[in-house]
Amino acid sequence: MRLQLRHVGGLALALVAASDPALAQPEPYAAAAAPAPEAPAAQPAPAVRSNLTGHAGLEYGQYADTDHVFVETPSVTATVSNPTAGWSLGGQYLVDVVSAASVDIVATASRRWTEVRHEGEVQAAYKPKTFGAQATASVSDEPDYLSLAAGGAVTQDLFAKAFTWQLGYGYARDVAGRTGTPFSVFSRTIDRHALNAALTFVLGPTTLASLVGDAVFEGGDSSKPYRYVPLFAPGTSVPRGASIDLVNARRVSARPLEQLPLSRQRYALTARLARRYHLATLRVDERLYADSWSMKATTTDARLLFDVGTRVEIGPHARLHAQSAVDFWQLAYTVSPGFSVPALRTGDRELGPLVNATGGITLRIGLGSDASPRSWTLGFDVNVTTTQYLDDLYVTDRLSTVGSTVLEADL
Repeated sequence: MRLQLRHVGGLALALVAASDPALAQPEPYAAAAAPAPEAPAAQPAPAVRSNLTGHAGLEYGQYADTDHVFVETPSVTATVSNPTAGWSLGGQYLVDVVSAASVDIVATASRRWTEVRHEGEVQAAYKPKTFGAQATASVSDEPDYLSLAAGGAVTQDLFAKAFTWQLGYGYARDVAGRTGTPFSVFSRTIDRHALNAALTFVLGPTTLASLVGDAVFEGGDSSKPYRYVPLFAPGTSVPRGASIDLVNARRVSARPLEQLPLSRQRYALTARLARRYHLATLRVDERLYADSWSMKATTTDARLLFDVGTRVEIGPHARLHAQSAVDFWQLAYTVSPGFSVPALRTGDRELGPLVNATGGITLRIGLGSDASPRSWTLGFDVNVTTTQYLDDLYVTDRLSTVGSTVLEADL
């Protein structure tokens, strides 16, 4: 079994899984009568170690940014597997507690709100030899949103496991509504079909490379039912990062709800290279993205962990992301003659042009015995991200932090 303990900011939670009961049974009690000399006492049969292995974990994460958004995420995971038979079964449950008073909320004269989201997921996999399959199912529920998803994939190793391919498909149905309003009164449905293909190559004893392609096809109205978009008369000057007071002073009285296109096709290609050096491990990812809303993006991610003795790993993490705006993006939407409202409009700055950079550090400390120092590991991760919004009202930049601590054990 595997024990895992995670905490952030001094808050700690623990989940302890019992060890294999077959290994904990006492030896049989010896018979009182001595056996005859020619018939020595039978020795107890040696305990048979189970082929089952397990993993259990409990995690607590925190997120905070300068736009007054805070998220706490406790989660629990469990997995049981039989490596000899090639199967595994696992599940995860998490809770997102979100507290927000961002500028978008203040701009609509709303107060800080707190919302709780519950998510559960189960996974199963079976790969007895070179060919295998896996399946997943999940549900996510919050006061105004429900998501149900399921998917599966098949995979095969070729050329003595030097090459592996995988093909997958997933389907999700989301139902969006308004808090306090039954879905039967108001709801919008979004359907998603996801296709995935992956190739993995063993380039050498210490080098692994992979190429992953994703395509997602969405249908339905994903517009936020709480997001109002300010409109301006033609010729009105509105600077980037304009304050709420300035926007309210210059906008027209009409302020319609957000309206996004009713379909979206997303495509991504990710390349990864992982290499083990004598005293370090390197992983580099590059992801290219494009969609039918004309957004294009690139994301580069790199991690490097150095071995410091047999017990300590430490190293940096860096990530750079840049994206263009969707084709209907405007800093300030204007009404046409006759006060005609733009057919497509959004106030979601994540659909606008932006650049963000992340820097962080990872530390792992082995606490196990000298024979197996990594059987118990204490780890720390801290990441800080700065985001520059290049063409947006209210906010021009944001600073966010994510921190975690993890204690893991192999039992």
